[in-house]
Amino acid sequence: MASAKKKSPTRTSKKPLSTNQVGLKYGFRSGLEERIAEDLTSKGVGFSFEELVIPYVKPMKPAKYTPDFKLENGIIIESKGRFLTEDRQKHLLIQNQHPEYDIRFVFSNSKTKISKRSKTTYADWCEKHGFLYADKEIPDAWLKEKKNGI
Repeated sequence: MASAKKKSPTRTSKKPLSTNQVGLKYGFRSGLEERIAEDLTSKGVGFSFEELVIPYVKPMKPAKYTPDFKLENGIIIESKGRFLTEDRQKHLLIQNQHPEYDIRFVFSNSKTKISKRSKTTYADWCEKHGFLYADKEIPDAWLKEKKNGI
C-alpha cells in the first residue's frame, strides 16, 4: 500500500500556478494580492501569504458610543443582529470605564456563535462578562425595573 503524501499546511509556493489555482490555494481578498503572488511565482520566488501574525497594541483614542435605546428607568438597550469582535471589544471597554451604566443586549438570536471557529455563543459571551441579554424583544421585567438614577 502506497503511503499518502501529507499536504503541507503552509501557504508557500515556488511552482508556477494558474490564476485560478493561486486564488483558490491562497484565498486572496483582492486582485492586487493575486497579481503579486502570480508575479512572485512566475519569478520563482518563494513566499508565504498571511501566515505571519504580528501582535500590536492600538493606542488609546477617544471614542463615543451612542446606545440604541435608553429606557426611562435608565437601562440601556443595545439591539444586535450580528455581534462583531469590534462590538464586543467596545462594550468591554465601556463596561470597564463606565460601570455606572446598565447596558443590556437584545439579540436576534443569542445562540449564534461569535465566529465560525468558536463554540462561544453571544449568550455565553454576555454571561462571561456580566451583561444581561434577551432574544428578539425587551423582557417586561426590564421595563418594570426601578429607575437607577442615570
